Amino acid sequence: MDAIYIAIMAGGSGTRFWPASRARQPKQFLSITGARPLIEETYFRVAPLVDDSRLLIVTNRWHEPRVREIFKDRAVRILVEPEGRNTAPCIGLAALHIRQEAEEAVMIAVPSDHFVFDDDAFRDALRAAAALVRSGGIATLGITPTRPETGYGYILKGAPCEPVLGHPVYRAERFVEKPDLPTAQQYVASRQYLWNSGIFAFTVTTIWREIARYLPRLARALAQLEESLRSGTYEQTLDAVYGQVEAISIDYGIMEKTEEPIYVLPVTFGWSDVGSWQAVHELRASEHDAARNLILGDAVLMDVRDSLIYSQTGRLIAVLGLERVMIVDTPDVLLVGDLARSQDVRHFPERLKRDGREHFC
Repeated sequence: MDAIYIAIMAGGSGTRFWPASRARQPKQFLSITGARPLIEETYFRVAPLVDDSRLLIVTNRWHEPRVREIFKDRAVRILVEPEGRNTAPCIGLAALHIRQEAEEAVMIAVPSDHFVFDDDAFRDALRAAAALVRSGGIATLGITPTRPETGYGYILKGAPCEPVLGHPVYRAERFVEKPDLPTAQQYVASRQYLWNSGIFAFTVTTIWREIARYLPRLARALAQLEESLRSGTYEQTLDAVYGQVEAISIDYGIMEKTEEPIYVLPVTFGWSDVGSWQAVHELRASEHDAARNLILGDAVLMDVRDSLIYSQTGRLIAVLGLERVMIVDTPDVLLVGDLARSQDVRHFPERLKRDGREHFC
């Protein structure tokens, strides 16, 4: 596919997968949905669309060594942020580098830590999104909901548009926050709402203009960085300016403000943002034992049901008489909890930092 670039956003912290996920080894580097780390699964999912030279991985300095290790045999381009500043600066940095080669190129931004069941259907949807935005506007993939979900943002469908490459297309009426359960139930019942996948397509020209319009501090930093590429002072300038840009998501920074048309392509290829240990338990249902336990490690269970056992230590874990628990065993931390409350795991790093125990985070 000519003049298409893909940016894999790989700077997240993954606190909901603590203690397996830590500041220096977050969720995208864990092999929790299969044999390969999530970031590598993402690479193989999108690699058939573009040459490695047009595939950018944006990470931060803490994670750079792990990214380089995983992709040491690939010709992908690795862009390094001095620190994570959320998705808008991440996308802006990728757009800056693509702009030096192909200002009119289509850029697709994808998270590094999602799971997709049907990779072929996923790629077809990205092709359609890329074709749609060549003449302007912004496209996103909207996941057709399968349940009322309070952990995702939603997109309200607007007027239908002409299909693109066989894919239905709608105007995106608005982006909405993660709802409470009654609201999520209303959204799903209405059939007018889609889950926000966090996957976006636009031309470099479009996103560059929108950053200038709505994120002026980021735009100024990118302009300085562009000049530094010409003068040979890029690394020094990056260190000097990047921490000054606002840490903001592309959703808040641009999508909720832009006057550009935003299109949403409803998709049903099977998707998860792999947002909790419970999500892993559900995604790997084919590996459950007869009592619906997922065992990832060495464990012996007696009268245990609907549970997840995950170990990084090789130590034998024996469990007796429990239901719907998660047990996550790492060399220095053991987590035991209610699987249904796995979203709350993210509060442990917050508390440990308050208690001065950052080394466990």
